Formats: sequence, C-alpha cells, structure tokens
Amino acid sequence: MKTLYSGDLSPYSAKVRMQIYAKGISDIQLERPPGFPLEEWRKTSPIGRIPVLKLEDGTLIAESEVIAEYLEETYPEPRLLGATPVETARIRTVSRMADIYLMNNMFQISGQSNRANRNDGVRDLLANGVIRNVKALEHYIGEDGFAVSGRLTIADCSLVPALFLIQNVLPTTDVEDPIPGAPKVAAYWAAIQKNEHAAAILVELYRGLEERRELIRRMNAKAKAEAAAAG
Repeated sequence: MKTLYSGDLSPYSAKVRMQIYAKGISDIQLERPPGFPLEEWRKTSPIGRIPVLKLEDGTLIAESEVIAEYLEETYPEPRLLGATPVETARIRTVSRMADIYLMNNMFQISGQSNRANRNDGVRDLLANGVIRNVKALEHYIGEDGFAVSGRLTIADCSLVPALFLIQNVLPTTDVEDPIPGAPKVAAYWAAIQKNEHAAAILVELYRGLEERRELIRRMNAKAKAEAAAAG
C-alpha cells in the first residue's frame, strides 16, 4: 500500500485526496503525518509541508502538484486532465490560479485572524491578492457546474479547498468574502458542492476547521487561567 500523509484542514492535502476519490484509487491509505507540524516531521520530509506520498518502496513524493501529476501518470483513468494539449492547458491554468493566487494567499492569511496579533499591512496585501484573483477567475471558470471542460478535472480538485478557505477563513480576518461578488464563481461554488467527491472533501475540511477552532478555544482558556492565577 502507498500512504498519503495529509491533514483534514490542509488545502493542498484536500486537493490530492479529492483526486484520489475521483479516480477511485483504493491502494493509497490516508494517515496523519507523524510529528507534524513539529521539526520531527522534517526528518521524514525536509520541506516540512504536507501532503507527502510514500510509495511501497519507501520513496517519498512531496508537493501536491507533483503528487497530482504522479497520480495522473500512474492511474490514468478516469483522466482528470484534457483530451488535447489546449484543453489540458486550460485545466492547468485554473488549477494553478487556485494553488498560487488563492490557496497560497489564504494559507498565509490564516495567521491574521487574531486581531490582537494582526499586521494590517500583511492582511491587506494577501487579501487583495485573493480578491483580485477571484475576479480574474470569472474569465476562466465554466458555467456548467465544473471549472473546465464540463466534467470533473484537476482544476476542481484545486478550486474546492481554495474556495472553502476563502468562504470560511477570510471573513475571520475582517475581510468580506469576495465569492458572492463574482457571479460565475459563485454559481460554480454552489454547484460543485453537490458533486460527491467535492462533498466528501468538504466534510473533511469542515471537520479540520472545527478541530482547529477547538484547539484555539483551549489555548485561549489556558492562557486566561494562567493569567488569572498569576494576577
């Protein structure tokens, strides 16, 4: 068995998991990475990020886009890229927009949710990048319930976790969710959530989000208790 080290709330992990579900791959087990996010995990993966795919011979493949390409080559059906080079280019364009311009900015902006520790300049820089590229996505997004090509592709696997973060995390930084202001993106987001593979990923993402919120609640309660004891 191969092993995908991933986490529920990791958007890049969610991207790969959605690809696995869509392809019906049954010989990859999902595990939480041992020692993540501590330095211990870097002994397994020097990058220190997830997901990481471990092959049967112990070979480790890092980076979600690289893992996605590996899975497309080793599990070619159903194909989540295009039937022609041009179609594949369109799919990859939307996928890369989700990865670089949406997901990456959202990954970084999540640390700006706490007003007490917020850097407004950092928050605004990242948020403006998200808002600008949601508007850009209007030019590329499909109008038939899928991102590109009228069927599920790698573009959907990347967009679902990206839009989830925008909807659920961006408002916690006191920035309005830009999805409703982009009609085609909003229509796509409403439609894709009904897809069985997207729905499965969203269950996991919401579970991870609730776990994170519970951890923050516990940390805040502990801090308050320690402050009260010291005072």
